[in-house]
Order: sequence, then structure tokens, then C-alpha cells
Amino acid sequence: VSTHAESVTQILIFIMMLSRSVLSVSRHRRGNLVARAIRAKSTQVEESSEGPIGADGRHENWREGIYDHDNEPKVRRRDGSMASVEKLRGFLNYQRNPEPYRDPLERLMDWEEINPVPERDIEVAHTDLERKVQAARCMDCGTPFCQTYTGCPVNNLIPEWNNLVYQDQWDEAIDRLHSTNNFPEFTGRVCPAPCEGSCVAGLVDSPVTIKNIEYAIVDRAFRDGKITPRIPSERSGMTVAVVGSGPAGLACADQLNQQGHKVTVFERADRVGGLLMYGIPNMKLEKDTVDRRVNLLREEGIEFVTNADIGVNVDVNELKSNFDALCLCLGSTKPRDLPVPGRELKGVHFAMEFLTANQKKLLLTKEG
Repeated sequence: VSTHAESVTQILIFIMMLSRSVLSVSRHRRGNLVARAIRAKSTQVEESSEGPIGADGRHENWREGIYDHDNEPKVRRRDGSMASVEKLRGFLNYQRNPEPYRDPLERLMDWEEINPVPERDIEVAHTDLERKVQAARCMDCGTPFCQTYTGCPVNNLIPEWNNLVYQDQWDEAIDRLHSTNNFPEFTGRVCPAPCEGSCVAGLVDSPVTIKNIEYAIVDRAFRDGKITPRIPSERSGMTVAVVGSGPAGLACADQLNQQGHKVTVFERADRVGGLLMYGIPNMKLEKDTVDRRVNLLREEGIEFVTNADIGVNVDVNELKSNFDALCLCLGSTKPRDLPVPGRELKGVHFAMEFLTANQKKLLLTKEG
């Protein structure tokens, strides 16, 4: 009996010691969690009037005198100090500051894109310095989720071109951006930016303004004449017909053309662009931006045929006999109806039916 009692006592003592150990670990973990919460709170965006963002909507900055050896602009940090832009602690020192949209009252008068144009909207558009500050917030993560399949469907090398913008190497940035993305001027405007939702900085603060930086890179490259026709030096002698001139069709044609094949794109509508032209409103994607890229593809050797509805006024067998390969990159024009109350009311339209008619009217109004 005594032996049994001693065994029970030893077990109880062991349980008590184990409980104390677990409690100690729990307290330690709670302490770590509290410390992390305090650090996270300290890096939240400050909305007070004493924050680093000035009255012009950008980080406050100033320069030393012209006779000083260091004439690099100083930028206000979250702690109120003024110092040169640095990337090591950029996500802590600088506040997320997305480029604002154009004024609504101004947009009502022209129905143009909501994003500002640097040369025209000087008071709204971000400066190169503000772009550098925002790029400095990129953390150089060991595992950049922003460019994985959960953050970017095309696996853009986001940390790399963020760093190039921070270093003012804009020419290299567009090369890196184009290495994974055929049309960054489209994705930078209409993509819902899952990359920002996957940004590691967003775990404790606000994510990097990846979307703004993306279209800033490509727009600057176009303005500076860095994006020019890339005409293949050699042709394969093979011909390819691409049916559909939406984003998939244009990307397919671009890739095949760069491989040296002769590409012809067939579009059933009266204009090239598919969803880009008629499915996305002007306020999200100005049609001049679409035409600019289409004209570039034309200069590179791609042919476009509009009003070509395959199976209606163009025989598919004709395409098969005239081309070595056929790529179908088309979308569905048959909408999915919903049998819900009120469906029969006046003014209820299918999305593409409404958007296409509205866009055609806007184009006719703009072009006279």
C-alpha cells in the first residue's frame, strides 16, 4: 500500500511540475504576443495631423542648401525626423500612401480614367520621390508571398522591380516587369491586386502600394520612349491564327510573334481589344491605353482582322487550311440569366450587353 501511495505521490508531483512548466511557457508566449501587438500598433498608419504625409498628399521633404555636399532630399519619417530615404527599415519609417484618384467633379466632365496623369494632374500624381518612398517600404522578404500563386497569377517579380524603383533604375524595372507580364499597363490598372493582400508588410501594417508602382513603371517607360517595337530578327515560316483579341488573345499573339511565327488575330467586334475594349469602363482603363499597345503589336508584325465572327461570316475550315496552327482565345457572349424577382423590370441588363453599348456610345461621342 505504501509503495502504491508513493507512486501516486510521485505522479502528482510530476503533474504539478509539468503544469508549472506549461504555465511558464504560456506566460512567455503571452508576453511575446503582447510585445508583437505593441510593435504592430506602433507601425499602424497614423491619421493624426502630425503624421509624415504633408498637405500635398505626399511625404514631407526638403533639401539642404545648394552648397552643401549632401543635397539628397530628406523625407519625414513616422517618428517626425527628417532623413534620406532608406530601405532597411522603410516599412517602419514610411507610411503607405496610395496615389489618389482624380477629383470626382473633374472626372464628371470628361469620363476619363480615374488615375492621374503626371504631366496633367501635377497636384495629384505622385512624384518620383514619393514613388521611391513607397518602393522603400518593400521588405525584401525571404518568402515574398506577393509573387507566388496566391499573390500574383503571372508571378511578377515584385520585390525585384520595387527595389529597382527605389534605386531609381526605371529602365531596368520595366525590363524586369516585362519579363513576366506582357501588358503591365492593363494589369496595373484593372487587376484587383491580390499581391497587396499577400504582402507580408500587411500583417502588421499596411501593404506596399504594388499596384501604383506597377503602372508607374510602364507609363514612365512609354513616356520616355523605352518601349519600342520588338521586331523578330528571324521568321519561322509558320503561320498561326488567333481567334479573339482580348487579353488572352493578345498575350498569345505577342508570345508567338516573338518566337518568329506569323500571327493573325481575328476579332468578331469592330475594334481590337475584346474585354479590354468593351468590357472594362473608361474610368478603369482608358481606351487610348489599349490602342497604344495594339498599335505597338501591329508594328511588331501582328495582323488584326475585325468583324470576323468565326463560324458566322468566317469559315473555321478556311482558317484550318490557311494556317499551320489555330489558337482559340475567346470568351463567352452568352450570359447567365438569373430567375429572380424583378428580372423582367425595365433597365435590368446583362453586364456585357450594357457595357458594350455604353462604351460604343462613349467612343462615338469622343471621336465625333
